[in-house]
Amino acid sequence: MHETVGMIGTGLLGSAMAVRLSAAGRPLLAYDIDRCAVEGSGAAAAASNAQVADQCRTIVLSLPDSHIAAAVIEEIRPYLQSGDLIIDTTTGDPAEAEAAGVKLAKLGVYYLDATIGGNSRQARHGEVIALVGGEVTAFERALPLFDTFCRRSFHLGHWGAGARMKLVLNLVLGLNRAVLAEGLSFAAACGFDLHQTLEILQAGPSYSKVMDVKGEKMIRADYTPEARLAQHHKDVRLILAEAERHGAKTPLSAVHDALLRLAEERGFASLDNSAVIEAYRVSSESNPC
Repeated sequence: MHETVGMIGTGLLGSAMAVRLSAAGRPLLAYDIDRCAVEGSGAAAAASNAQVADQCRTIVLSLPDSHIAAAVIEEIRPYLQSGDLIIDTTTGDPAEAEAAGVKLAKLGVYYLDATIGGNSRQARHGEVIALVGGEVTAFERALPLFDTFCRRSFHLGHWGAGARMKLVLNLVLGLNRAVLAEGLSFAAACGFDLHQTLEILQAGPSYSKVMDVKGEKMIRADYTPEARLAQHHKDVRLILAEAERHGAKTPLSAVHDALLRLAEERGFASLDNSAVIEAYRVSSESNPC
């Protein structure tokens, strides 16, 4: 019989991971500020974060940002025991992840910043990857959990390494989405059929997997969220800050930041990140080239 795993945060990604863990026979105790978010995940609902930390020796965090994750860790700290394992899948500031690891190590608590590469739909199908920073022994202990919802898991170094690599991954992924949005908008302005355009892009040398995941969503303006636009905009701001910290040049990400800001201003913040294409919509009419 498996031990009960705690989960704090059952939003889009958290609930997808919970479904996978439950299907693998892992008993779950979960808490989310939106009590309805726990329903359908296969987890038992906890009354508070404290209850999760009191009853579970392994806890998965899936929260909107690292500031919230830090606040939750501080809230549950009195209930943690030496030897506990916290797996933090929050995409956040690498410096915050390093600070969390140091603080928890003083309590004898193991901490992994285990960011997830992929969206909630992919997590439900076990198609995501885990990018993990922390002690090797903690990583090895967590592998059976990662194997329930990840196709591959990568140990990248000490605390903060998982969060930092996630920013690298999201930089490339986000720009792929933005390029696809720009290409489809360009094709529409030239009078081309967008379904045929997407088929051509998928068949040719410009292909990227983003086309399979986001192409039809952009064409149909179906922005049912799999990963929210505002969350990725948060990641882009983290990318720019981390790049400045390390002296890296990221001019394309600066443009991406402006596009996402425009899409948010047009009301698409809480919808799927494929809505970045809305930053390109200038009118309801387009003229052929």
